[in-house]
Amino acid sequence: MSINPFKLEEYLGQHEFKAPYTLCCSDAESLIMSELLGMASPSQLEMWEKLRLGYTEVSGHPLLKESLTTAFFPDLTSQQLLCTSRAEEGIFCSLFALCNPNDHVIVITPCYQSLMEIPRLKGCEVTSVSLLEENQWQIDLNAIQQAIKTNTKWVVINFPHNPTGQTISEADLSALINLLDQHGIWLFSDEVYRLLGPKDTVWAQPAACLYPKAISIGVMSKAFGMAGLRIGWVACQNQEVLKKIELMKHYTSICNSAPAEILSLIALSNQTKILNRITQIVETNLALLDQFFQNYGDLFSWVRPTGGCVGFVNYKGSQPVDAFCQDLLETKGVLLLPGSVYDVTSNHFRLGFGRRNMKQALHLLESFL
Repeated sequence: MSINPFKLEEYLGQHEFKAPYTLCCSDAESLIMSELLGMASPSQLEMWEKLRLGYTEVSGHPLLKESLTTAFFPDLTSQQLLCTSRAEEGIFCSLFALCNPNDHVIVITPCYQSLMEIPRLKGCEVTSVSLLEENQWQIDLNAIQQAIKTNTKWVVINFPHNPTGQTISEADLSALINLLDQHGIWLFSDEVYRLLGPKDTVWAQPAACLYPKAISIGVMSKAFGMAGLRIGWVACQNQEVLKKIELMKHYTSICNSAPAEILSLIALSNQTKILNRITQIVETNLALLDQFFQNYGDLFSWVRPTGGCVGFVNYKGSQPVDAFCQDLLETKGVLLLPGSVYDVTSNHFRLGFGRRNMKQALHLLESFL
């Protein structure tokens, strides 16, 4: 089977680095190199300065794996974690290695396209279960239950959710796991936005800690604001499954960037400081957006995000949202992400609020209005 063009990445590739302001960013404010190295311990600085630019271990640097396990998966061991070159590699290698022709896969939508595209590429039957705005974009367990078939192999979820910014409660996650366990179904959980969001966010445990048949995907790009490192991970209690994913990695990156692994190690050692910095940016920007949506309630509405740094905005104007986004880009240089890149036919666009310059972009949007 041929693979379809990746609409979201094509759209961003066309506009992201040309637009003066990107008001749809899915990652948080990045650190500059000197800021991060200034946080390093003496031993980490020595590792950095003496680093040889050779190949690295396929599964990831042992110290990095230990740090990731401590930070995200305290109930697992470092042997139950595989480092990847970005989250997308984790998504691709996992679903490509573990989905088989004639498997049935249920995917929560709207979603990052590869979560649906890779199972389709492997010849799976894919059923979409849509989150609904009238349900506050929350997971619908009854809809998932009704979609289950005798050959259902996977349920694919993404929380905090891209593009709506909604989280999943531990009660709902546990109920989903109980449902899947009754049918012997695996859970694929894209958790790349976990720990990114307002300070009062209550986080469910990673799915891989709760369920032996779960895979959790994470990345340094979102909560740590370090998309340029291209370091991600896959966690799973089942080491045989993890090995299958690792063998697929031999056909993609083979191994991770040596400098990126050490820089990630430094960042993880300063997790509290870095996450607090980004939380402050998110809180400040959400306060600005609360006022914006109050002022322009006749044109826009949204379900206020509870996690991550993106939200899905309903545009109530007369023109199609794609035309609105294009006019804004051409007139003011502000980039929004129309819902069409998620195959959403309603008049929604993705808005990002993880960057310091959101205030300036929002002023330009207001002047455009």
